Order: sequence, then C-alpha cells, then structure tokens
Amino acid sequence: QVQLVESGGGLVQPGGSLRLSCVASGNIFSIYAMGWYRHTPGKQRELVALITSDDSTNYADSVKGRFTISRDAAKNTVYLQMNSLKPEDTAVYYCNADLILVAGTVPYDYWGQGTQVTVSS
Repeated sequence: QVQLVESGGGLVQPGGSLRLSCVASGNIFSIYAMGWYRHTPGKQRELVALITSDDSTNYADSVKGRFTISRDAAKNTVYLQMNSLKPEDTAVYYCNADLILVAGTVPYDYWGQGTQVTVSS
C-alpha cells in the first residue's frame, strides 16, 4: 500500500521558518513528480511548489524567493523549506506525488493527510 506521510508543520511567528517533509512509502517503481499544495477554508487548494524527477521546479508566485522545494530520490522524500513566513501562508499543507507503481504504466496521483502550518504572533 502506497502512503505519503508529512511532517514538520506547526506554529511559527511571522518572519520565521519551517521545513516540511514528505516520505512516499510502499511498492513504488519510480516517482514522476512530487509537490506541495495548501488549502485555506473558503479558498481553493493551490499549488505551492513542485519538483519533477529531473529536478525541474515550479513555484506559486506568492512563495517565490521564500520557499524552496527539494528532494532526496534515494529516500523517496520531498522537502519544503519555508522562510520569511507570513500570516497569509497559514494553511493545511498537503504533499502530492505522481507515482509509477509498475514499469511502463502511467503515474497515479497520491495525497498525504495534510499538516497544519500556522503563522501568527
């Protein structure tokens, strides 16, 4: 059974930093892409950052220059380093992964359970 398990959320003051981690476990052949989304009540879930298997990255305009996504392919892990956090970054952050379970097949989409990030003084 494939699972995505996030960690690293919490409460931080404005201007502070947090690092989120997400580990993909289970019978995985390869990882096509992994990323982070966030959701705030009353808003649509939005892409925060994405990294592909060739290390191409994509960021939401609102986090460019403040957040950095990276991965450890050997550990099936993706990280999100969040610096200069703002109250508007407060949200539930979800890990997402496009996983190839069997060689030659299309990727399947998986989600983590979410981790709360609260930026407040």
